[in-house]
Amino acid sequence: MKPITLPALARSFPARSSLVRAAGLLLAAALAAHGPPGRAEVPTVRIESRALAPVVAAEATIEAVRQSTLAAQMPGRIIALGADAGDRVGKGQMLVRIDPAEASAAVAAAEAGIAQAQTALANARAEYARARSLVERKFLSQSALDGARTQFEAAEAQLRAARALREQAATVRGYAEVVSPLDGLVAARHIEAGEMAQPGRNLLTVYDPAQMRAVADLAPQRLAELGAGPLRASIELPASGRVIEAAAVTVLPAADARTHTVRVRVDLPAGVADVLPGSFARVHFHGAAAAAGAAGPIVIPAAAVLRRGELTAAYAADGQGGFVLRQIRLGRALPGGEAVEVLSGLRGDETLALDPVQAGIQARAAAAVR
Repeated sequence: MKPITLPALARSFPARSSLVRAAGLLLAAALAAHGPPGRAEVPTVRIESRALAPVVAAEATIEAVRQSTLAAQMPGRIIALGADAGDRVGKGQMLVRIDPAEASAAVAAAEAGIAQAQTALANARAEYARARSLVERKFLSQSALDGARTQFEAAEAQLRAARALREQAATVRGYAEVVSPLDGLVAARHIEAGEMAQPGRNLLTVYDPAQMRAVADLAPQRLAELGAGPLRASIELPASGRVIEAAAVTVLPAADARTHTVRVRVDLPAGVADVLPGSFARVHFHGAAAAAGAAGPIVIPAAAVLRRGELTAAYAADGQGGFVLRQIRLGRALPGGEAVEVLSGLRGDETLALDPVQAGIQARAAAAVR
């Protein structure tokens, strides 16, 4: 059989080749007029410049508003521990018991001192009464009466001192049981059972998890950037990804002499769960809002930003049903992470695609048709 070459094959189907070319032209025209079949609708958003309040971010540390480090107030051996780190405790609950033997002995000695002082007072009172009787009958001089009265008053003072010593010893014996000053959690235990406690030695640290705050140190210059109005703040917790609006912001009226910074306390709302003292936080301070009509930066939704390697861009509507890629330069992210400031690349009156991937697919399809 004689082989058929490609030119011969093309010459044998001239009509079919014309039909294929015609169909291709009709399909291209349809795509140009109506877009590819099943094209998804791309959501868009109209952007504009807005006046933003000044924001200053600072690293902070979480701490409890109510926290107590309990220390021993009497010497003695630790004979019992009523709670450990991580335990929930109630106000008045026994946490540590110290051996009260030494304090009990001091109380007994003070009571013996009271008995001795009472006996001395009784003798001094009798001598004073006898001296007055003898002075009345002219058997004793006035100076001797004055001496008896002095001895009587000294005996009274010694009795008061002995009673005060007993009260002191009884008070010290009451320190044998260390109780919780608040309802909360035990953050740390600093002593073991059987160790010797001395006055001033730390035993336990207790805090109330229902009232927490973030503490940040700011330079006065950064505080001045926020203006003179009332401060607002939001606390970002990177560990959990949460952003919480502050209940109150307090600027302490003194600067640290070493760092020359001012401490700012930012209170969290009551009852915020899963916030541990000592953990890291980031506080965003918001100053007073800018005046209406004031020029401000361009802010776009974070969903409209397309990142490909070193390219940061967004797809803007071209006014003809398509999209065009615009390279942009971003500034700071707004609290919450849902919007971002644009420094350059946009005018501020464009319509952006909220789905940059789908907008890019449509832009490439339209360019292929053209």
